This record gives sequence, structure tokens and C-alpha cells, in this order.
Amino acid sequence: MSAQYTEENIRTLDWREHIRRRPGMYIGKLGDGSSRDDGVYILLKEVLDNSVDEFMMGFGKTIEIEIHEKRVSVRDFGRGIPLGKMVEAASKMNTGAKYDSKAFKKSVGLNGVGIKAVNALSSKFDIQSIREGMMKSAEFAGGELLEEAKDSRTELANGTIVSWVPDKELFGNFHYILEYIESLVKNYTYLNSGLTIIVNGEKYQSKRGLLDLLDENMSSDGLYESIYLANHDIELAMTHGNQYTDEHFAFVNGQHTTQGGTHLTAFKEAIVKTIREFYKKDFDPSDIRQSIIVALSLKIEEPVFESQTKTKLGSKDMGPNGPSVRNYINDFLKKHLDDYLHKHPETADILLKKIIESEKERKAISGIKKLARERAKKASLHNKKLRDCKAHYNTNHERRLDTTIFITEGDSASGSITKSREVATQAVFSLKGKPLNTYGLTKKIVYENEEFNLLQSALNIEDGLDNLRYRNVVIATDADVDGMHIRLLLITFFLQFFPNLVRKGHLYILQTPLFRVRNKKKTYYCYSDEEKMTALEKLGSNPEITRFKGLGEISPDEFKNFIGKDIRLEPVTLHRNDAVSDLLEFYMGKNTPERQNFIIDNLRVEEDLVEI
Repeated sequence: MSAQYTEENIRTLDWREHIRRRPGMYIGKLGDGSSRDDGVYILLKEVLDNSVDEFMMGFGKTIEIEIHEKRVSVRDFGRGIPLGKMVEAASKMNTGAKYDSKAFKKSVGLNGVGIKAVNALSSKFDIQSIREGMMKSAEFAGGELLEEAKDSRTELANGTIVSWVPDKELFGNFHYILEYIESLVKNYTYLNSGLTIIVNGEKYQSKRGLLDLLDENMSSDGLYESIYLANHDIELAMTHGNQYTDEHFAFVNGQHTTQGGTHLTAFKEAIVKTIREFYKKDFDPSDIRQSIIVALSLKIEEPVFESQTKTKLGSKDMGPNGPSVRNYINDFLKKHLDDYLHKHPETADILLKKIIESEKERKAISGIKKLARERAKKASLHNKKLRDCKAHYNTNHERRLDTTIFITEGDSASGSITKSREVATQAVFSLKGKPLNTYGLTKKIVYENEEFNLLQSALNIEDGLDNLRYRNVVIATDADVDGMHIRLLLITFFLQFFPNLVRKGHLYILQTPLFRVRNKKKTYYCYSDEEKMTALEKLGSNPEITRFKGLGEISPDEFKNFIGKDIRLEPVTLHRNDAVSDLLEFYMGKNTPERQNFIIDNLRVEEDLVEI
């Protein structure tokens, strides 16, 4: 019998309820702070965008950010929100100044939603606006106005102060990873010369803009001095390196478009066309683009993004009356890059040699790649190395953002995860024993080694991250010596051949509990000795303590607790000054005296590792 469908089924949600029920429409996803694109960082970005827009309009050279536990505060020194409209700007949908393109001609936040989403998704949200010696303040909870203070006189400088605490009901036991915030903040400074952003007292600013971005983010040294080209609406820095993949950092109106879009597609086409014409040779596009490292910043009027989180540009034109993005970037490169190469013949020679090297390498392994693809295709039909998730057949963007693949070893461990996983969004890839140490090997090994060939095929990363099939790539191994070794070998593989998987925050380690502490009424899963001691104190006398020695020992019913909404993921991150080649040489190269000394200095006696 079909369900009743009457007027009573039709209801209208107010703006707060709609945002809280459908947060994915506004901030992409919730998350707990483990991932770079988790909602707690998007909330910060939404507030920061407004402050940076003020700077871009010529008001306020400094932005101050304070983060203490769960509370975040952003203070800018712009013009301040007009006092009479401040409450509406923070709580009334489709309200804002950026509809007036004269005031915010090339702004990021154009739809009047951002700060309202922060308000609705926070358990506490305070806002103050200071203009010409007068201040307005208001306090909200979950988007609902609690108190609106009368205008008062102040000696504070003009600007806006926004403070909030993300709602624990929605974000759970979230945390902030300061490295993610540092990366976000530094991107703003690279794109805005003269802007200073202070985070918990530490200053961030950039004098060389996109050239600084390249220097601090390249996986390998550039083969030639970075090329810098710019005019009033486009800025470009580029070089080639020795890494196997290309690396792109694309921005629109100061927004880091991590998923690219029409501007990045246009650049990829234009660089091929320009290089072919300059050298008068019909090079293969992949040979031109292999190992290229590019930072591209574009400013356009009224940009259209493919989602509220603005990670992919959809605009085809530079503005309502402007040229197409494709033609604009092509014409820019055709003139300025061509001129640069003519004026710098030494750079042109290095670039030509690099393209020819890439061509030789591609031809040398083309036969192996073809056989490897066929093997991977056949293997996926009859073996069970990959147990995929259903989200790839689902058009729901929010669900696809949450896809995860667990890479595990051994039948018992993969069996437990497979039986426990959420089939809609979680996949499992089973390794057969320890993988090969790939340090110092060429990419040829990726196709010759069956395990790595099938893993690369499962992730769909042969040609870079544009078609990565899973948002989170999670290494799930035992926490013993063998499990740690497998982790290290897998991380080596990704750093050697796909470093962007790490740099862009896709690689994680699954944290599983070391202990289960329980009595008849309550069970605690503990991830450290400290958590175990806390659980013992809460449960009192004679609780049962179980030490988990491996993933295969944990029953599927229990495993659901560890890969569900309370999953603990430790991100694999590269620090600002980490050089991939140096890291791999130290940890995975020949047994050097430096590594021997490191092991001796950090050695713990066996008793420290055994539960007594």
C-alpha cells in the first residue's frame, strides 16, 4: 500500500533548519577535522573570504585569527558591516553587499549564504561590527538570535569580529589540525601581496606571491627558474620538476579551486598549443605536461562554481560581457609565454630536453602499460582484491564526497572490514603480503608489479588525481611491527609516484583501539594507555580488559564502531620543509649511519611495548 501524500506532507523549512538538515548543500560535508575539506575548515574559510574581500577592495591589511580548542575568532580591519544591516547580513538568506558588482566586482562570496551557514551550524555565534567610532554586536545559537545589543561608542578600529563554536551535535568530537589552517591561510597571502594574516600570534605574509607558493609546495626542485607571467586578471608561475605527476594549484578570485574547472582545463590546452607552436613540433600533450608544476590565479566577474564550497569553477566566460575563459588564457599564454621563451633560450633548451625525456620514457613503457591495463581489467572481473562501494553509481554529490577505500593485508583483516563497512561509501582493497619497497625504482615497476598495478587501477590515478575514485585512501594494518612496515612501504609507494595524494590530504592511517575495557553495563574502546586508565577509573573494580593484537581479532560487529561515524583517521601529512626525496632516502634508502643513529636514539626496550 502506498504512503499518503497530502498537503500535510508539504512543509517549508526556515533558513536555519534547512542548513542544519542539509549541511552538504552549503559546506560540502561535516567531518571531524581529520580531512582538509571537512566542514570546520569550510566555516573558517567562509568567514575569511569576507575579510579577504575587504582587503581586495583596499580596506584592512591585517586579519587576526584566534583558535582555542573549539572556538574560532576572526578579526579584520575592513570597513565593517553597516550597523543597521549587520544582524540581517548574519541571519537573513540572500542578504549581502556582493550582489552589487560595483562594490565587490571580483569577489568570491557572491550568493549571500556563507556567513549564514556558519551561524546556523554553530552552537554559539557572535558578531561585532565597528564603523567610525560606533559598534554593533549580536549573539546567536544555531542561527537563532539570542541578544542584539544597542549601538554603542567605541575606540576600536573599523572592522568586523566574528567568533563561533561549531555545533557538536553536527560535527561530533571535532578537532582542528593547525597545518591545514596554515595551508589555507598561506594561500590567501600568496594571492594577496601586502596582506598579513596572524594565526594565534604567528604572522603569515608573502612577498613573491605565486613564486613563494611553488617554492614551498614543489615535490622536487624545478629544472629551470620558475617562469612568472601576469596581467591585471591572470597570474601564472610554472616550472617542470623530476616527479612523475603534474602538480597544479589553481585559484579563482582568491578561492583555491582544488577540483580545477574551466580555467585549469583551458590552461592544459593552452600550454600544449603554445609549446607546440614555439618548438614547431607536434609533441604528445602528456609529454609536455608531465612533471609540470603550475600555480594559476584568475580573476573574473560573477564566477559560477559547481558547488557552494567553490572547489570547481564552472564559468565559461570572464564576465557577463567578457571573452571566454578558454580564449582568454590561450591568448595570454600564446603571447607572454612565447615571448618569455624567446627571451630566455637557456630555459627553452632545458624545457625541450625535459619534453624529449618524457617522450622516451613514455614510449619505453607504453607496451608494459597496455599489458598492465589489460591485466587490471581482467583481474577486476574475477578476483576479490577490490570490493567497491556503491557511491560511484550514485549521482548524489554529498555521498560521493564521503567515499573511502581501506587498503588492508590478510584475509582475516580484510574480511572483518568487508563485513563491517558501509557498502554505500566504503570500499576495501586487499593486499597479498608485504608490498615491494619502491624507493629508487622507476615508474615501470608500477605496471610490472601486479599489486601496485591493481592498486593504481582501483584508485584510478594513473594520469593524476583528477579522476581519483575515493576521497579518503586509508591504510588499515595491524599496529605491530609487520603492520607498521606495510604502512611504511605503502607510504613510500605513494610518495615516490603519487606525492599529490599525500600533499592534497587524501592519505590516512586507520586508528583502531588497543584495548576493550568493559563491565556488564558499559564498554569503552581505548586507543592508548591513557584512555585505558580513564576507562578503568570510570568503571571501577574488576572490569574485563581485552588487548587487541590485530584487526582480524576484532569481530565484524565490533569493527562497525571503528569505521563508522566515530572513525579515527590520522592524516599522513608533509610539513612545510619536507623534501620527498630526502625523506625517502633517509627512511627507505640504504642503511646509512644517520638512520642507524636515529634508530639507536629512539629505541625503546621491549618491556615498554608489552602489556604487563
